Amino acid sequence: MRKFLIIAAAALLTAGCGIYSFSGTSIQPDVKSITINTFEYKALRVNPMLANELSEKIRTQFRRMTRLEQVDMDGDLEITGQVTGYDVRASAITANDMAAQNRLTVTISVDFKNRKYPEDGFEKKSFSQYADYDSAQSLDAVESTLVAEIIDKLVEDIFNATVAQW
Repeated sequence: MRKFLIIAAAALLTAGCGIYSFSGTSIQPDVKSITINTFEYKALRVNPMLANELSEKIRTQFRRMTRLEQVDMDGDLEITGQVTGYDVRASAITANDMAAQNRLTVTISVDFKNRKYPEDGFEKKSFSQYADYDSAQSLDAVESTLVAEIIDKLVEDIFNATVAQW
């Protein structure tokens, strides 16, 4: 019985504040909608699908993890961004000065507008994630797997920075 009372009290306290959910978000109760714009691609090295894949994964994350309605324009929250970097560099060098591993790094810049609580927004916040691969493999052979891994990390970063406020 005591265990039940503790759980019930915790549930009431959590529900009473109105801005925390079990998905880890802290969205004010009067925030109802979000606009997630398609990211622009501004990196010098081209990956034609990256911006669209990133935008779609962000939309999917917000559908899965929040109660927000996604609207095409003028949402209470708005995410806009650009892919600003897409680079491959050696990440581990052998004794013969040869690359043992390469690193694919994707950098993005995100603007987050909160029309209800402007102080929670930010502009041009940079996020960067990477994945390493064996230099014996060509980028073409592993690129789709690496990009999917990097996008998942970036989506988590964006989600946490915008509505989880971590």
